[in-house]
Amino acid sequence: MSCGPVCTNLGLKPGQRLTVKGKIAPNAKSFVFNLGKDATLVGLHFNARFDAYGDVNTIVCNSKKVEEWGAEHRETVFPFQRGGTAEVTFGVNQNDVTVHLPGHQFTFPNRLNLCVFDYFDAKGDFTLQSLSWE
Repeated sequence: MSCGPVCTNLGLKPGQRLTVKGKIAPNAKSFVFNLGKDATLVGLHFNARFDAYGDVNTIVCNSKKVEEWGAEHRETVFPFQRGGTAEVTFGVNQNDVTVHLPGHQFTFPNRLNLCVFDYFDAKGDFTLQSLSWE
């Protein structure tokens, strides 16, 4: 999976939001956004799968502590299109992260009890066009 930008020292705390905008490759299989403390403590692994790892048009979320993955969470609402644009906003709360998609939102628990989300990376069939936080 190709690697995109990596951001550190974001300092996202409860009440703040991170918005990711970009372009999805025309032949996309999947793309990933990781949000956490660093690359080894990932509070939210967001994987949009067009056709990858046995999933079709499914969003799979998880968390990772060092090399140990948690239980996968699957969302069947899939608002992404190959060759299209994407906008995803992550709202950081005390006990979870709210994921805002076009026409849909869901929450994912803060399993690692992170007080601050300092790390973000984007991987896969996605070209990052803008990253903003408030």
